[in-house]
Amino acid sequence: MKFPKTHTLKEIAQLIDCEYIGDDNFPVLGMNEIHVVESGDIVFVDHPKYYDKALESKATIILINKKVDCPEGKALLISDDPFRDFNKLTNHFKPFQSSNNQISNSAKIGKNTVIQPNCFIGNNVVIGDYCIIHSNVSIYDNAIIGDYVEIHSGSVLGASAFYYKNRPSGFDQLKSGGRVVIGNHVDIGAACTIDRGVTADTTIKEGTKIDNQVQIGHDTVIGKKCLIASQVGIAGCVIIEDEVTIWGQVGITSGITIGAKAVISAKAGVSKSLEGGKSYFGIPADDFRTKYKEIASIRKIPELLEKLKQSEKK
Repeated sequence: MKFPKTHTLKEIAQLIDCEYIGDDNFPVLGMNEIHVVESGDIVFVDHPKYYDKALESKATIILINKKVDCPEGKALLISDDPFRDFNKLTNHFKPFQSSNNQISNSAKIGKNTVIQPNCFIGNNVVIGDYCIIHSNVSIYDNAIIGDYVEIHSGSVLGASAFYYKNRPSGFDQLKSGGRVVIGNHVDIGAACTIDRGVTADTTIKEGTKIDNQVQIGHDTVIGKKCLIASQVGIAGCVIIEDEVTIWGQVGITSGITIGAKAVISAKAGVSKSLEGGKSYFGIPADDFRTKYKEIASIRKIPELLEKLKQSEKK
């Protein structure tokens, strides 16, 4: 998330009422999660396990819960609760805006685009040319939809990220200030849910086709010309490269990469990054050759047990 204008370190510290280490006028350009930070961004960290990763990241402002040595060329914001203060900044720069209209006055709709009855189009949404948005679709604020996109009934684009901190008082949600960005010639089936990014974008690139009842988590990036069948669940921060095929009821864990032209068979459970150009199945998912060898070995177990029994009798 980039701010509308450059802010100073002192201004940001005053917004969240915290100490800071660095020049008062140190420039702050935006805020992002660790996997998408750039120079000028704030990143937050609240566990010693991840201090080094945050301090050594591309982020130049680290919102941290302990005074540590400040790396050269960077600045620190010292907070007793970085998670809370990151939420304060999200609420300040991307506050919730209610809308009194089914199609917001600030939304921009392209030429020859059809929006069927009972849709909700939020604030600052941009929809391109020659799109069809079927009834009962909800598109939350700031989403970007390309040209020749079709979205079927009941789909929701831009719901909050499923991202919580477990506190003694209950689960505390990390606020979502990002967007959903859909490329040209994308089809989205009925009753799909695509969560917006926490600070960046959840992106579906040109030519990808998505079946009914698919869930796509926050900040996930899906490449060009992918095919995703029904009831697939994709967690947050996943990278799916171009021309990947994912069949029905596949579950994909967060933070992994699936290489280009991979094929994942139905009901697979993907728990690690997968190399492109191969076919996978099973739980945990693995390539066909490896998985068939495992199955063949498992089938030999009864025979081996019987041989052991016979050996013991002798």
